[in-house]
Amino acid sequence: MKKLDKTFEIQRHDFSKDRSLRPHSAADEYLLSNINALQNKPKQITIYNDRFGYLSCHLNQYNPNVIITNKSQQKAIELNFIANNLKLPKFVYPLSGYDKAIDLAIVKVPKSLALFELFLQDITQNSTKELTVVIAFMTRHFSPKLIEIAEEYFELVTQSKAVKKSRIAQLSSKKEVRKKDLIDVLQFRNQDYKQYWGVFSAKHIDYATQYFLEHLELKATDETVLDLASGNGVIAKSILTKSPNTEIHLIDDSYLAVESGKMNLSGKNIYHHFNNDLSDFQDQKFDLIATNPPFHFEYEVNINITLRLFKECYRCLKDNGNLQVVASRHLNYLTHLKPLFSTVEVLAKNDKFIIYKCVK
Repeated sequence: MKKLDKTFEIQRHDFSKDRSLRPHSAADEYLLSNINALQNKPKQITIYNDRFGYLSCHLNQYNPNVIITNKSQQKAIELNFIANNLKLPKFVYPLSGYDKAIDLAIVKVPKSLALFELFLQDITQNSTKELTVVIAFMTRHFSPKLIEIAEEYFELVTQSKAVKKSRIAQLSSKKEVRKKDLIDVLQFRNQDYKQYWGVFSAKHIDYATQYFLEHLELKATDETVLDLASGNGVIAKSILTKSPNTEIHLIDDSYLAVESGKMNLSGKNIYHHFNNDLSDFQDQKFDLIATNPPFHFEYEVNINITLRLFKECYRCLKDNGNLQVVASRHLNYLTHLKPLFSTVEVLAKNDKFIIYKCVK
């Protein structure tokens, strides 16, 4: 393969104020250095879990498919390609199929091993017999389960030595494995909720969300509602159960979460949105915005994304509309919400969670 010797300027584009955070890791660098060692040029490269485009930019000469699991990921990659004067790659969503069979897949291993297995099934179902998969991870994030999953799909799984506290593994000789459903079914309040592997809170409805739904305030005048960071749609469905004629919008940064929500809610007054911000909505659109916002992004904690969303919530609320937020007690959201909203009150709190009601 052609030597990858060009350096690109890659930015995070995630609103983080922590300058110590980089747009790539030693695992990304190790992975790229080993791509050079492959003997044959691949016909179709597909890249998984490239959060900011570091891998995609450096491999752009091979016209890779780039698998998009998050809208924020897609936007960051687009901005980095444009900044480096590169033609945008082909973006593909998980489980959607490919124009050409994959012969080389590159995977930055995600925190969710369920999502990693979803990637492997996606790869093996859309690849040639000559398929090679190269995965990369930081050694501190290693789990023996990672290799166990890889060996379920491939005959040969070889690990490298550690370099800068990172490792790569090469997977080859794919097995004939029965296609799995890749969907979990969670029960809550006598209802089933389907969600794809890798969507947040796979074993049960998240405890913060459960607490939130015990105390969520819904008025008869709340005609238009947004479930922000909607996941599998449990908050929206709970609201719909109480107020079936309400116009409900669900939005999430995760493609698989949005597709999960579509399995659980549908109807003429239900709208699903795949986005990481509220640019889809006009000013003063909603009577109520309800959210259990994310603050973990893979292995990082970042509340700056949520704080930006709070500002957008204010714009999108009608006068006297309200934002209701559930959060872990250790997150200092109150300091940031008070300057934005006319009144902020605590609806409920326990030793783990707190619920704020913020009125515009």
